[in-house]
Amino acid sequence: MKPASAPSALRVQAALGPRYPVLEFDASTRTADEAAAAIGCTVAEIAKSLVFRSASGRSVLVVASGVNRVDEKKVAALIGERIGRADADFVREATGFSIGGVPPVGHAIAPIVLIDETLMEFEAIWAAAGTPNAVFRLTPAELLALTGGTLAAVTR
Repeated sequence: MKPASAPSALRVQAALGPRYPVLEFDASTRTADEAAAAIGCTVAEIAKSLVFRSASGRSVLVVASGVNRVDEKKVAALIGERIGRADADFVREATGFSIGGVPPVGHAIAPIVLIDETLMEFEAIWAAAGTPNAVFRLTPAELLALTGGTLAAVTR
């Protein structure tokens, strides 16, 4: 692992400030399993960022524990409209980042942010930081503050 050097990771580092060092790995951190293996933590401690597209075209960011599956029906009920998986082009257009690197930095990324309530069980979690091999560490409370998101039951 090394400090961020990729332009997208440096953009996330600039947004986060020095309190949250962005780290890059030689190995991929694109999926929760890959990130946990590279970092040396459990998959549950990975805060995966999933972007959905609402029926009205808004981006919806759901941040969930790496071991949980997001329940799209619960998310739809919470936001009051249907959602669908966002394709790679929509994710990049809506967030400025590619799939596997979308950082959970709140309303700068998506107008609607939902946080998996089970993430609150952990002392610390790891989140994507702009590239498919960059992450940063934070507490669940810091995640809520950084995203301005809503804590919710969003998983199965």
